[in-house]
Amino acid sequence: MTGTIGYSSDIAFTPAVKAIQTRKGSRASYARREEAGAWKTEITPDLAAFIAEQTSVFLATATADGQPYIQHRGGAAGFLHVRDAKTIAFADYRGNRQFITTGNLSENAKAYLFLIDYANRRRIKIWGTARVVEDDPALLEELTAGEGTPRGEQAIVFTVGAWDSNCPQHIPQRFEAADVAAALSQRDRRIAALEAEIAQLRGKT
Repeated sequence: MTGTIGYSSDIAFTPAVKAIQTRKGSRASYARREEAGAWKTEITPDLAAFIAEQTSVFLATATADGQPYIQHRGGAAGFLHVRDAKTIAFADYRGNRQFITTGNLSENAKAYLFLIDYANRRRIKIWGTARVVEDDPALLEELTAGEGTPRGEQAIVFTVGAWDSNCPQHIPQRFEAADVAAALSQRDRRIAALEAEIAQLRGKT
């Protein structure tokens, strides 16, 4: 390859990766998927719906010489905004003031988003580029509207290059605390209703 991407998955399947796939016996399978255009390059309605439900995301960046860094960001469902078929954005709030992600993106725009839904055992990998947007009050207002939180310090705007989903194998099933609390509350209400019904029936005998 000379820097030209022939397939969307070439963003991750470099010549070195393909060589190992060949040696390990998986290259033929992935080559067939490449021919079928398995990796999408735009946000589909299904992916947009998945993103809208997430309360957590991992953002990976790297320095100019390739030293990687992963940062977690979270918020209420909807804090990740799909702005169009190629763009995801979110508010970046004041943190520990290390500015590692900001520094990395200032010299290397390549970035990666990793989203995982433990309850439904689904994970999405998104490759692309990202940029930090400062001094754009209108954008920050859009990204934080209705969240009930202070306005973000800046925004991260991510441009999608390609994305893929993993199979559920090896993903542990976990549930959000709020979902567990809601399920327990519903159970308790049902138990109380049944106990009242039993007491009523006993009173008639």
